[in-house]
Amino acid sequence: MTDNKAQYVPGHALLAGRTAVVTAAAGAGIGGATARRLLEEGARVLIGDAHARRLRQTRQALADEFGADAVASLVCDVTDEAQVRALFGEVARLHGGPDIVVNNAGLGGTAALVDMSDDQWSRVLDVTLNGTFRCTRAALRAFRDRDRGGVVVNNASVLGWRAQAGQAHYAAAKAGVMALTRCAAVEAAEFGVRVNAVAPSLAMHPHLVKTTSPELLRDLTAREAFGRYAEPWEVANVIVFLASGYSSYLTGETVSVSSQHP
Repeated sequence: MTDNKAQYVPGHALLAGRTAVVTAAAGAGIGGATARRLLEEGARVLIGDAHARRLRQTRQALADEFGADAVASLVCDVTDEAQVRALFGEVARLHGGPDIVVNNAGLGGTAALVDMSDDQWSRVLDVTLNGTFRCTRAALRAFRDRDRGGVVVNNASVLGWRAQAGQAHYAAAKAGVMALTRCAAVEAAEFGVRVNAVAPSLAMHPHLVKTTSPELLRDLTAREAFGRYAEPWEVANVIVFLASGYSSYLTGETVSVSSQHP
């Protein structure tokens, strides 16, 4: 059987001289992998996250590798408009504003709809959909005011298309992210900004392991054509593509990062 293990792709300076903002970028998930890949491609990066300690640790690790001038951080809970404004104010202060914004913040969980509380529903929607809205709005305002184009990449999910028991709140939020992406793209085209999304199926990271049963993870992995989950950096590779000039004619699209079969 062919070895399906992915080979890490080195950077090619695709984003040299550009500035990126990445939300929920602390730790070892897709956000952290995306920040690293952006740095490897030559971008300056401002990372935000609601978890202050993990954010400091992530920033320090990246600064040690890429240099203190290449990476900055600011605590940002995307459910708080004041903190979102502060994040974009910081990137304006440091670098004059962003060129790339990656909206990675999201919140999952498992609950049957019949037993789901209003708080469970609202919390997932507020982080995953409303947070993406707040940051997309801030990004578009920043891009419009600078009048030099820009890129937004939102993190959606294949559950925005597919059904999975216990995921009504998360699936609804991710479907909303896809719709938000399409509508924002139409509006943003007027001032030369592209807005796209990625839709991962199964990317393994520590938070997923904590919140998902081993049985379900085995089942989901078995559905993947390669017989394995994606590494977070494999999703980050597609985000880099969408942030780069290689996707100059793509906007309003959601790119599935999946090998899952029905």
